[in-house]
Amino acid sequence: MTQSLRVVFAGTPEFAAAALAAIHAAGFSVPLVLTQPDRPAGRGMKLTASPVKRFAVEHGLKVAQPASLRRAGKYPQEAAEAIDLLRATPHDVMVVAAYGLILPQEVLDVPPRGAINIHASLLPRWRGAAPIHRAIEAGDAETGITLMQMDAGLDTGAMIREARTPILPDDTTATLHDRLAHMGAELIVAGLRDLERDGSLPSTPQPDDGTTYAEKIAKNEAALDWRRPAEELARQIRAFDPFPGAFGTLDDTAIKIWAAQPVEVSSGAEAGTIAEVSSDGIVVICGGGGALKLTQLQKPGGKRLPAREFLAGAPLAKGQRFALR
Repeated sequence: MTQSLRVVFAGTPEFAAAALAAIHAAGFSVPLVLTQPDRPAGRGMKLTASPVKRFAVEHGLKVAQPASLRRAGKYPQEAAEAIDLLRATPHDVMVVAAYGLILPQEVLDVPPRGAINIHASLLPRWRGAAPIHRAIEAGDAETGITLMQMDAGLDTGAMIREARTPILPDDTTATLHDRLAHMGAELIVAGLRDLERDGSLPSTPQPDDGTTYAEKIAKNEAALDWRRPAEELARQIRAFDPFPGAFGTLDDTAIKIWAAQPVEVSSGAEAGTIAEVSSDGIVVICGGGGALKLTQLQKPGGKRLPAREFLAGAPLAKGQRFALR
């Protein structure tokens, strides 16, 4: 079914590509796709197109990849050309999902019906760059998708609608990301259909209470501090899967830890000490008297392996100790 609403889309990673694919499949015209410039990736560091660009090219959609949309920024010429292109492209609304570039008010003023953001949290909780990671890390019981009318602030615009999902005990950022991407795709298509039918979408200002910021994940956060409680470390491990991957350092070797469960153990050993080694997992003492059973590990240059297979190639012993940080 063909829709009359014309949608400019701005996004970059897989999360955004899922939304673009759903908008395209629903029959909306997409006269322009904005995505970040190609980036070096993989072992060969070859320039690689974003998932959004790959989808757009495969489906014959026009693509622009400005390095910035701010005239006062580092790339004023690129920004000016992109804004001119946006103004010259007949459209009704802009949809933005994990684009990664700041959209100044000048850009937000171009679409006749404004810009709608697909944000992977229940706003105002977890505004910012890494809402999925931070929700798992903090132990939130649920999260979801918020459609938001964009303004010039950081995820501060009025909320249009939301969808919720529980955070499961074994959810990682990878599994939760895929679920939220699917939810976001469904929610934006429903929203665009309502916008086309009604001409506008009701929205509610975000409350002031409950605002938190999801800072971008830094690689230096990935080191496990064994002095922390086991429950917190287990959440950190799930939150940092697939990136950047939590790790512990043993005999000057960084061992990535991809899966672990808190366990009860009676030991007076110091935090970071290996209390048990078995094919089921490696039990490490943590802060607060608890312990963590490591069940999936990876040594440098190796693959993710269950504990049994990991130990076959990298034997560990009771009494060895991980560095505290």
